[in-house]
Amino acid sequence: MNLQADLLVLMPELILAIGAMALLLAGAIGGEKTAPAINWAAILLLGLAGAATALGPNATAFKDAFVADGFSRFAQLLIVAGAALSILLAGEFFARINLSRFELPVLVLLASVGMMLMVSSANFLSLYMGLELQSLALYVLAAFNRDHLRSTEAGLKYFVLGALSSGMMLYGISLIYGFTGATGFTAVAHALTGGAPGLGVIFGIVFLIAGLAFKVSAVPFHMWTPDVYEGAPTPVTAYFASAAKVAALCLFLRAILIPFPEASHQWRQIIVVISIGSMAWGAIAAIGQNNIKRLMAYSSIGHMGYALLGLAAGTALGARGVLIYLAIYVFTNLGVFAGIQAMRRNGQAVESIADLAGLARTCPKLAAIFAMLFMSLAGVPPLAGFLAKWYIFSAAMQAGLVVPAVIGVLSSVIALVYYLRLVKLMYFDEPAPAFDADAGVGVKAVLALAGLVALGFIVAASPVINAADAAARALLP
Repeated sequence: MNLQADLLVLMPELILAIGAMALLLAGAIGGEKTAPAINWAAILLLGLAGAATALGPNATAFKDAFVADGFSRFAQLLIVAGAALSILLAGEFFARINLSRFELPVLVLLASVGMMLMVSSANFLSLYMGLELQSLALYVLAAFNRDHLRSTEAGLKYFVLGALSSGMMLYGISLIYGFTGATGFTAVAHALTGGAPGLGVIFGIVFLIAGLAFKVSAVPFHMWTPDVYEGAPTPVTAYFASAAKVAALCLFLRAILIPFPEASHQWRQIIVVISIGSMAWGAIAAIGQNNIKRLMAYSSIGHMGYALLGLAAGTALGARGVLIYLAIYVFTNLGVFAGIQAMRRNGQAVESIADLAGLARTCPKLAAIFAMLFMSLAGVPPLAGFLAKWYIFSAAMQAGLVVPAVIGVLSSVIALVYYLRLVKLMYFDEPAPAFDADAGVGVKAVLALAGLVALGFIVAASPVINAADAAARALLP
């Protein structure tokens, strides 16, 4: 394949990378007054990248280091959507606190480039390159509000633990290369064909899974999540909870299912344990939280456990369930964090769960959307979250993972406790002082979109399900 064809495959990433450099130069020249224009330019670039992704060819690039197929296309479109809506929220968030900085959309674009490279990687070296490009930008985003102690603390914790996880992953990759002589996913799979994987390869898989589990905040590598979710600015947390989770989990799928079909018995046991731990801990630990962003952090840990159950199935049905789950999860979480961003009183952000008391009487529309999104996250029918869990548990049952699926259902019931607590606060407790009336056009738009997805998905799910099915079969023909 020639260079021109290779670059055509990576056209979405090139659009974002070149655009990010141009916006960085414009911001450096024009100063902070260019921040609003750069926000909208970044959203436009993400739209162009999304169009290039949707219209791009099915091909490989740079000697099969990257692959553009239905799976990568599905994941990249979700990443682009999450990034664009996060930038929309960020523009209003920082404008309200007089802290407009042009660097934020540039960092989001660069992180998105890394994420898009991750999900299209077919080689462990290109995987690591994309992962580090994403991580370096995310470290800065976590500490973006540098004058805020909790934000600085969040960035530092994420950086230190992220460096540890990257080292573990790189060590795992080196072991896999040392015992197979290959770094390409298909080449590794070919090297392991015909016999049981050796102990060195199994150790490599263990370290690889440990590094990837950190990126999706799965137990026992979840310790950074509550502090980063609480300390990072709310739009940044929304980006972590949407685009970053999609990229990490889709990378997890490709980096495990493609290279190691011969070692499925070994890695499935690890994934099942991580999945059960995440589902259980996410459900139990969230019950005692008083800060809504920390509660959402534990909620995300639990949801990653459900998604990993689809990976543990190791089938196209399991992969399809994970993709459907992610499509719903992205918009639901963006809606919740848009609602959290609307929690402002006298110009100051409030994050205590007690501040939601009586919201149905002071702001009935926000309370209704919040309740809908929380019930969707809990998996209550007929909302979108019910279908998401249905496809995951169905795939797990068909793969023989009956006990983990039952534990997942029980964890969902436990998680319903803290979601119902939020609904009870909003509808039955005495009202707290009302939030500021003007939440912002961007916040309202994201809330409306999330509410529409949560409520309307069950009657218009066919296009997403068909796209997820095609993507899963592109991954596992």
